[in-house]
Amino acid sequence: MAKIRVKLGQAEAEVEAEPERLREAIELVPELAAKLQTQARDQRPDMREPVQDAPSDSAVGGAAGLPAVSLEKGDSLADVIGKFFSGPWGREKRKLSDVREALQSYGLNYPKQSVAVALLRLAKTTKLRRFKAEDGEYVYTSAAAVGLPWTGPEAATLGEIPLQGG
Repeated sequence: MAKIRVKLGQAEAEVEAEPERLREAIELVPELAAKLQTQARDQRPDMREPVQDAPSDSAVGGAAGLPAVSLEKGDSLADVIGKFFSGPWGREKRKLSDVREALQSYGLNYPKQSVAVALLRLAKTTKLRRFKAEDGEYVYTSAAAVGLPWTGPEAATLGEIPLQGG
């Protein structure tokens, strides 16, 4: 069985067919895309509105939950991550996998490397704090999560405070 997934904005549809009928299924894609486009236009007539709201309560998983933010159409990956960390969700230590899970909850599927680079850049611009957890994996928190100045060996490695006695 072969699957074809079409995503247009927030709308998504999947066509599944036997391999010998795949050509017929592919021919349905333009018609399907047109219907998705019409649905998307009907759902959001004013594109200046936020294109995505927070996931529903049923989508919130785990004890820590997922961040509740309002995303705009032109938000970059860094903007979205910044919004995640500006709220209560970002005050706790978050791993790369946590950030990717939050992005996916909003239908944003970015490669692991892209998310990692965005997190690193946000940490270098001191919008986020980055340090190694006990398990050796990097964790991130909001720069406003802890009172300034930030102390500890991790801060010196990020260039946020000068090294003492060095």
